Amino acid sequence: MQNKNTALVATVILGVFFFIFGFVTWLNSTLIPYLKIACELTTAQSQLVAFAFYISYFVMALPSSFILEKTGFKKGMMLGLVIMAIGAFIFIPAAQTRTYNLFLTGLFVIGTGLSLLQTASNPYITIAGPIESAARRISIMGICNKVAGVLAPIIMGAIILADAATLETDLKLLDETARTLKLNELASRVITPYTFMAVALLVLALLVQFSPLPDIENQEEAIDAKSGTDKTSVFQFPNLVLGVVALFLYVGVEVMAGDTIGLYGQTQGINLEKAKIFGSYTLSAMVVGYILGIILIPKYITQSKALAISAIVGMAFSAAAIFTSGFVSVLFIALLGSANALMWPAIWPLAIDGLGKFTKTGSALLIMAIAGGAILPLLWGKLADVPSIGHQQAYWLMVPCYGFILWYSVKAQRK
Repeated sequence: MQNKNTALVATVILGVFFFIFGFVTWLNSTLIPYLKIACELTTAQSQLVAFAFYISYFVMALPSSFILEKTGFKKGMMLGLVIMAIGAFIFIPAAQTRTYNLFLTGLFVIGTGLSLLQTASNPYITIAGPIESAARRISIMGICNKVAGVLAPIIMGAIILADAATLETDLKLLDETARTLKLNELASRVITPYTFMAVALLVLALLVQFSPLPDIENQEEAIDAKSGTDKTSVFQFPNLVLGVVALFLYVGVEVMAGDTIGLYGQTQGINLEKAKIFGSYTLSAMVVGYILGIILIPKYITQSKALAISAIVGMAFSAAAIFTSGFVSVLFIALLGSANALMWPAIWPLAIDGLGKFTKTGSALLIMAIAGGAILPLLWGKLADVPSIGHQQAYWLMVPCYGFILWYSVKAQRK
């Protein structure tokens, strides 16, 4: 970015985008228990919600970078919003037919649009100022994203799981015909909110067209030109390669903490009426973490040190969730949000630092790492369905993930 005014305009507009992105993304924490009931799924099957959504990042990240080469960042963002709207519209026939695979298709398409938006917006906000304060700017985006994430389960839960307190009990008492009618009615509840969402995304796409948001192509190329390097491959940058792994693991544990907490709360004897909004607890903890990041980085603490502290806290809270029970255990899963908050804003700038002409490719690889949100929660669901393991012990999966992130942060500090 060439001046402070341009950077401010970009930050404000991107903040609005990140709010929308967050609202759409963190609906999954409510969709998982909702679709588990409506489509009569196992725990592992319900985690395909997260899988379908996040695997789209892996599939579409590199194609997104090629699309952005052709369209530029501004038109690329518009296209991403339109694709998201198409995905939201797919929820209508999915609900009308109560077809789980169609729901998953809609989620994949929404994720595809988000992949394009993320590939454009993350490097956009990273280069909007000094690299040393990139974590602070990304933290501001994170607050916008996670505040929306706090609201999403509350709003969607009130719409699609309004009778959560009695829903599961009532379904058990109905005969087959009445049960089918009730499940069809339950599935239809997503039609109105997703129709509204699709229209809102299309309107936002039009607003982007007429917004003062600058296209950063030229500025980024100028930065690339100044960042000379004799490297011949993007894989010759250890900070990027290890950063991709760290980001994969981080997104996996973040999605587990946000999307599995509702199901886990039910296994701890908490009814669905309360458990349906537990995702908001996790996101609230993340907001607190982001605010701390804005205050502390880089004035009082470096990005790499913040990452190390976050990883240690993550391991501690994971263990605490496993060794406690009831609401206290659920609360520790929610508190993982505070440990996870600074990881994305710290890993991203550490990973792309010094890439020069490889910045676009490196960004695409980091977006592909979001597939951790598809793989690790699904693995958690598989483990949770094993009677000898169960939902609580399946959270041991988180501990080595945080361990690797801690190691990466130490490597970054030495550099």
